[in-house]
Amino acid sequence: MASGSDRPAAKTGKGTDAPPRAADRIRATVRELFYRQGIRAVGIEEIVERAGVTKPSLYRNFASKDELAAAYMRDYDADFWVRFDAAIAKHPGDPRAQIIGYLSGVGERAQSADYRGCGMTNAAVEFPARDNPARLVAVENKRELRRRLTELARAMGAPEPEALGDGLYLLVEGAYASGQLFGEGGPSRSLAAAADRLITASLKG
Repeated sequence: MASGSDRPAAKTGKGTDAPPRAADRIRATVRELFYRQGIRAVGIEEIVERAGVTKPSLYRNFASKDELAAAYMRDYDADFWVRFDAAIAKHPGDPRAQIIGYLSGVGERAQSADYRGCGMTNAAVEFPARDNPARLVAVENKRELRRRLTELARAMGAPEPEALGDGLYLLVEGAYASGQLFGEGGPSRSLAAAADRLITASLKG
């Protein structure tokens, strides 16, 4: 699997020499399965077989598949913000460069052969019920991304930061979707350039 994928990185036990706990093995397993196949498509039997645990062990750690899916989403969320914060940190005090740097990374990942889109967006589509635990994590992630993009637009001095923030957010979601359809050479390669033009137009306006 390419390192540029949006799937979360595998996590194991705290000690490098200690074998991972059952819960860690389960979470590492579903990170791969849920991202590649979708949450609903993966059954409990496949999870326990791949993780090398028993069903009772799984249910001791996660009360239901919904709760396991929510744990996967929380892991995904944590990794998502690590990537976001790392891109922002490369351009201190320059919100425009911060946005372009972050979107350049999104566009590059969406070009990789193993790209399966944003796990947050995928989960929101899979679970339309608004009270689903996995969907709740996804919705909060999207709200926070929209808020951060708007704050960066405001820091740039955009006359209408909410409109610019929404435009940038829509470009990101478009890259997530088109990356699954086109892969390498698809529209996501132009994400950062399109955002730069949008920013220029917004600042002039």
